[in-house]
Amino acid sequence: MASFDLNELKRRMDGATSSLKSDLAGLRTGRASPNLLDPIMVDAYGSSMPLNQVANVSVPEPRMVLVSVWDKQMVGKVERAIRESSLGLNPITDGTNLRIPLPELNEQRRKELVKVAHQYGESAKVAVRHVRRDGMENLKKLEKDGDLGQDESRQQSEKVQKMTDETVTEIDRLLAAKEGEIMQV
Repeated sequence: MASFDLNELKRRMDGATSSLKSDLAGLRTGRASPNLLDPIMVDAYGSSMPLNQVANVSVPEPRMVLVSVWDKQMVGKVERAIRESSLGLNPITDGTNLRIPLPELNEQRRKELVKVAHQYGESAKVAVRHVRRDGMENLKKLEKDGDLGQDESRQQSEKVQKMTDETVTEIDRLLAAKEGEIMQV
């Protein structure tokens, strides 16, 4: 007999939310953050690696990110990866260190970042909807197979819908907070 696990659906929905949180953490808000460079991948040693696996990332000043590359031969590759990223940053090489000054965000760039944040949010909502769909299909299958009564199926469906609504509300709240953070001058 197949079973229906509401906790598994909740875990998957929470996964979409936590993924959104990490994506939003990488968006630049005018303040320096070590998470800013998390999405950057560097071609190192024959494969693509996250920046934090070839260098230390720190924030010595509010508008400066310092990248300390461990291998001197990798400095050029790290610099190129940062320049070619969609973050619009220009690192300054200083030996094995890269200093990345963060300029003030202009209004146009802020609006672009808000659009990117909304894209991340929409992706998270789509993921939540997929989890909901999987749960609903599972319920219908269990009901059809006779493993679950109509009343129980309806109750579980309502719980899944309520959980979905709560998760989407949380995603909207995260987006609104990030948008406010980005648009703050």
